[in-house]
Amino acid sequence: MKPEFKVISNLINKNSHVLDVGCGDGVLMEFLIKDKNVNIRGIEISKSKVQNCIAKGLTTIEGNAEEDLRQFPDKSFDYVILSQTLQAFLNPELVLNELLRVGKKAIVTIPNFGYWKIRLHLLIKGTMPITKTLPDEWYNTANLHMCTIKDFVHFVKSRDIKIFKSLALNNLNTSLINDNNLGIKNMFADLGIFLIEK
Repeated sequence: MKPEFKVISNLINKNSHVLDVGCGDGVLMEFLIKDKNVNIRGIEISKSKVQNCIAKGLTTIEGNAEEDLRQFPDKSFDYVILSQTLQAFLNPELVLNELLRVGKKAIVTIPNFGYWKIRLHLLIKGTMPITKTLPDEWYNTANLHMCTIKDFVHFVKSRDIKIFKSLALNNLNTSLINDNNLGIKNMFADLGIFLIEK
């Protein structure tokens, strides 16, 4: 289980209605059902991963979030989760707007391209780094939009999106992000987790 799953679960109320966007093989969905007794649905672009989810008894549909979130009515979920996928969309702003339309709140996690190990690797080796949260080579990565924690915070504030909670995750250590420590967290966290609302 990924360390971020427990952090995500802590942001969700029991018995909530949840949509997991880019749910993969449903591991987070299974965890949230056990941990918070949520009523959860998934949307996933990969047919084989959708089939895996369905085989586990998880309610999942095949779809692309950039196009298929529009089928859901406004505020039809208490929470919509997007875990480490925002940077892979052609139009991240459109996806964020759809998350916040479909869900009363959204939980977004991003790999932090401002993490010191990534900066150091680029500085010393001059090549795109491979890390735990960024495991692919530059030529086969799904990541289209490199984003730091600081970038994300500035972006949502510029769009009048409310941030209820900002968390920095480094290995198993979770800490709060605020205006005073944004620069430090941007340097030393490999993952950002945000609870937001429009």
